[in-house]
Amino acid sequence: MTHAAAPAGRPAADQTAFTIIAALSFSHMLNDLMQSLIPAIYPMLKENYALDFAQIGLLTLAFNTTASLFQPIVGLYTDKHPQPYSLTIGMGFSLVGLILLANANAYWLLLIAASLVGLGSAVFHPESSRMARLASGGRHGLAQSLFQVGGNVGSAIGPLLAALIVLPRGQGAVAWFSLAAMVAMIVLFRVGGWYVRHRAASAARPAAAVRPLILPRAVVTRSITVLGLLVFSKYVYLSSLTSYYTFYTMHKFALSVRDAQMLLFVFLGAVAVGTIIGGPIGDRVGRKPVIWGSILGTLPFTLALPYASLPWTVVLTIIIGLIMASAFSAIIVFAQELVPGKVGLIGGLFFGFAFGMGGIGAAVLGIVADWKGIDFVYRVCAFLPLIGLLTIFLPDMAKERAKAAGAS
Repeated sequence: MTHAAAPAGRPAADQTAFTIIAALSFSHMLNDLMQSLIPAIYPMLKENYALDFAQIGLLTLAFNTTASLFQPIVGLYTDKHPQPYSLTIGMGFSLVGLILLANANAYWLLLIAASLVGLGSAVFHPESSRMARLASGGRHGLAQSLFQVGGNVGSAIGPLLAALIVLPRGQGAVAWFSLAAMVAMIVLFRVGGWYVRHRAASAARPAAAVRPLILPRAVVTRSITVLGLLVFSKYVYLSSLTSYYTFYTMHKFALSVRDAQMLLFVFLGAVAVGTIIGGPIGDRVGRKPVIWGSILGTLPFTLALPYASLPWTVVLTIIIGLIMASAFSAIIVFAQELVPGKVGLIGGLFFGFAFGMGGIGAAVLGIVADWKGIDFVYRVCAFLPLIGLLTIFLPDMAKERAKAAGAS
C-alpha cells in the first residue's frame, strides 16, 4: 500500500509545480505585454505630441526608474516578510497606469502613466521570481527560463498588438489592454493562495540539511559587479533595439510604422526563444559558459548590423536576439547561488538594474540620436558586447562546490 501511494503522489506534486510556473509565466507575459505597449506607440506619441528623441528617451526613463528603484526594495522586504498577494496589488498599479495612458492629453501625464506601469513591474518581478524558484523542484535554470519567456513573449506580442489595434484606432485604444491587467490579477490571486499553502507545508516539514555554498566576500562582491556590468551591456544594447529599432528601420529603409513594428515583433520573438533555451542549457553545462557565449558571442553580429541591407538586418537582429537573450536567466541563477537565502533581493536587484540600465540607456541614446543621428547610435552600441570579456573573472561554481565538499 505504501509503495503504491508514493508514485501516485509524486506526479501531482510535479504537476502543481509546473502549473504554478505556467501561471507565473502567463502573468509575466501579460505584465510585459502591457509594458511593451509604451515603446510600441512611441511613433504615434511622437507625432501627436511633437516629441523629440530626448523626450522619447525620458518616457522610457520614467518607466524604468520606478521599475528599477523599487524592485530591490520590494525584494529585500519580501525576503524577510513574504507577501503572497503583493503580485495582485502590483498589477493594480499597471491597470491604473494603462487607463491613464489611454486618456492622457499632456506629456507630463504620459510620464506619470509610464511611471505607474513601472511601479507595477517593480512589485511583480522580485516576488514572482521567488515563487518560480520555489516551484522549480531544484531545476532553477529551467524555472527561470520558463518564467522569463512569458515576459519575452509578452514583449514580442505588445508591438504586434499595438500595430494592429492601437495605431489604427488611436491612443484611447490602449484602454482595451487594461483587461490583461484584470486577468493577471485573478491568476496571481490564485498563485498567492498556493504560496500561502506552500509556506505552511514547508514550515511543517523539518528543514533539509543542505549547506549552501559560501564564497569569500571579495569573490562575491567582484562577481556581482561583473554580472552587473554584463547586464549593463545586454540591456543598453537591447534598449537601442526596443526603443529605436522602429525609427531606425523607418529612417534607413523607408518602412511604414506598421512594417517597422512587425520587424520589432520578429526581433522580440527571437529574444523569447533565446530566453527559454538559456536556462536548461545552464542547468546542464553550467551558467558561466552560457554567459560567455550569450554576451561576447553577439559581437560579430552587432558590428555587422549598422552596415547591413534590410534582409540582412532582419537576419542579424534575429541572431542577436537569440544569443543575447539566453544570458539573463543564467545571470539571475548565478547571482542567487552567490548570495544564498536572498532570492527576492537578488531578483529585485538584477531585474531592477536591468530596467534602470534600459531606461538610462534609452534616455542617453535618445540624446545621441538627436545629436548625431539614429545610425550613429547603432555604430556605437555595436561594441557593447565586448564587456562580455569580463566573464573571465566569474568563479567556476562547480569547482567551488567540489572544493567546499573536499574541505568538509
